[in-house]
Amino acid sequence: MLDYKEIIKRNPNKRFGKPCVRNTRITVFDVLGWLAAGMSFEEIVFDFPELSNEDIKACLAYAADREHKLEHAS
Repeated sequence: MLDYKEIIKRNPNKRFGKPCVRNTRITVFDVLGWLAAGMSFEEIVFDFPELSNEDIKACLAYAADREHKLEHAS
């Protein structure tokens, strides 16, 4: 799995500390929502040129890792 830790960052002063892509205000939740709505990687990058395909993959890896941790915490 992609190591997302260099891409996904938390800053308590930005978006209420939600995990964001690099130094942007774009959250993992935003990216996952766009993907769930049917946007392709290419459409997301076109609409948000500060993102790359690698950033989108990092959001997916972050979500998968978080889900895995929640599953094993139960």
